[in-house]
Amino acid sequence: MAKGYWIARMDVHDMEGYKEYVSQNGAVFNKYGAKFLVRGGKHVPKEGSSRARNVVLEFKDYETALACYNSPEYARLVAIRAPHAESDLLIIEGYDGPQP
Repeated sequence: MAKGYWIARMDVHDMEGYKEYVSQNGAVFNKYGAKFLVRGGKHVPKEGSSRARNVVLEFKDYETALACYNSPEYARLVAIRAPHAESDLLIIEGYDGPQP
């Protein structure tokens, strides 16, 4: 079964306010078995638009990735984060088929 991923890009406008989101998101992500693959880190934009911060979370499958985002616990976190950051978030199913 293919894994599920969140790909998030954001510009944080108020780091102090954003820290509240960060301090509380671990419990929600842990509940849904999420694993950080990318959390900030250096990056070089090569094509298209860019944001200052990038995050990739891995879930056991696509359905779990959706369930986490749609949960009441995460909705509360979005409300905490929203005034402090502008973000794009994509939930995508991984690929586990043949490779070239």
